[in-house]
Amino acid sequence: MSQEYRLILKNADQPGYTTDMDCYLRHGGYGALKKALALPVKDLPDGKKMTAQEQIREDVKASGLRGRGGAGFSCGLKWSFVDRKSGKPIYLICNADESEPGTFKDRQIIYKDPHQLVEGMIISCFANDVHLAYIYIRGEMPDGARILKKALADARAKNFLGKNILGSGYDLEIYVHRGAGAYICGEETGLIESLEGKRAYPRIKPPYFPAVLGLYMCPTIVNNVETLAAVKHIVTMGSAEYAKLGTPNNTGTRIVSVSGQVKKPGYFEVEVGKATIGELIFHEKFGGGLKDGRKLKAIIPGGSSSKVFKAGEKFKLKRKGADGQMTAVEVDMLDLPYDFDSLQQAGSMSGSGAIIVVDDSTDIVSVLANLSEFYAHESCGQCTPCREGSLWMNKALHRMSHGHGRKQDADYLLNIAQNIQGRTICAFGEACAWPVLSFVNKFKDEFVAKGAADEAKNHGGAGPTNEMKIAASPRAD
Repeated sequence: MSQEYRLILKNADQPGYTTDMDCYLRHGGYGALKKALALPVKDLPDGKKMTAQEQIREDVKASGLRGRGGAGFSCGLKWSFVDRKSGKPIYLICNADESEPGTFKDRQIIYKDPHQLVEGMIISCFANDVHLAYIYIRGEMPDGARILKKALADARAKNFLGKNILGSGYDLEIYVHRGAGAYICGEETGLIESLEGKRAYPRIKPPYFPAVLGLYMCPTIVNNVETLAAVKHIVTMGSAEYAKLGTPNNTGTRIVSVSGQVKKPGYFEVEVGKATIGELIFHEKFGGGLKDGRKLKAIIPGGSSSKVFKAGEKFKLKRKGADGQMTAVEVDMLDLPYDFDSLQQAGSMSGSGAIIVVDDSTDIVSVLANLSEFYAHESCGQCTPCREGSLWMNKALHRMSHGHGRKQDADYLLNIAQNIQGRTICAFGEACAWPVLSFVNKFKDEFVAKGAADEAKNHGGAGPTNEMKIAASPRAD
């Protein structure tokens, strides 16, 4: 049985632990930064030399750290893509725009241990020759912005930030920038546009990969709060020790948000892949199980944009056998290890590390209507399929959840969603389409039954009343 393994959240929630500098220093704070700045040049067997910055970059890559913001891309590999030959300044941005519904992990670091984030950022900036960095924080987190500003001011006062940090000759400034509460700013190029003072329209990739053409058309690294906090621990522990945590290709720890219809919603830090979905939901040390008398109906495994899992589903996963050969193994949904690769093989993703639990007391049409309303509101409007399609889906689901559904609405929703995914500049198209595709496909009987019942009730099948004709698709002949 998996246990919670607190690395990043080791001190958070401990009695007497506060966000001030003195408390952080008493617990070994900024020790990793001192270690990083003091690294000597390393002589390689081929006669070449490796700078301290290069050593840190290699350690992060060797640690296997993957981004904790959603995509799960290798952090070290992402850093390696940075254009270091252009002569332009390199920027680093901390994406603290935590806005995926069901996700509340990054704010635990910001509100309870901000200096850990700051230290991780300074080390990451040093490793990548960055002299100006930003923390882009969600507008609905004013206390978080205030806490971070104080942490940065305290760091400057101790010479952990600013000119000639700790006598190393390295200069760095970090500023907090508050967003205005737009979900689209969680997308890295939309975030960059917003930081530049423009409307947050995501950029086309290629050519606008941030590692080459990011902030002010300069090379830019965008990393999540939890990802940057982990860098401090990699430097402290060493890449080999960090890589021992978790499972192969899914190393380190992960902070998981568990919400919905469980007895103990909350956030839990576990070694990646060492806990199953079932343990995270039902074990007393995690979600505590469903409310008495309820049965599991579905879970959304990685934030609201991830594809839903239906209770009782089984998946074929590729696993390495005793002979070293890959073989297909059938795994029940509740037995899925909570890691990047297993959830991807099962057809969804771990995304932002947010598990949303749905029990049998819930109307699945209403759940999807709620999610769809969010995405219709948050679409930036740049791409036609997303701008129009998200609104059509929202209106159709609003109609269905208000007693004016039709049998063909299930197919109508699938048709719209299929024409959104893969046809937009950024991944928001998939974010709004995937919930619809997965919910309707896996619970189609409920959508069809709801529509048929509404048709029978409303004027003997005459369809919606004039007052409720919202996004009505052409009726089947």
